[in-house]
Amino acid sequence: MDEAPFIVAIVAILALFVGLPWLIFHYVTQWKKNGTLSVEDENLLDELHALARRLDDRMNTIERIVAADSPSFRPDLRDERNAIEEDFELSRSSERPTRTRRREH
Repeated sequence: MDEAPFIVAIVAILALFVGLPWLIFHYVTQWKKNGTLSVEDENLLDELHALARRLDDRMNTIERIVAADSPSFRPDLRDERNAIEEDFELSRSSERPTRTRRREH
């Protein structure tokens, strides 16, 4: 009858000092291995970025057409922001390394 608390204490100590650290270190190792984007993920992000740029260009075109048809229409400051963003993207793209291989840690 006195063995039950002793067994519970042993199991608790083993779980705390063996099981929990093993679990934490296992997942930390997994996160470090999978911490970078794969080539497929980077390609998908590039495609989504290109799609977003095309949609933004279409939106600017629609705003210009509506502004030409309706003098009371006032588009937001999107054109000025786009000029600033394009300048930033051009300077960033010249410094940007190619994404052909994965980063190693």
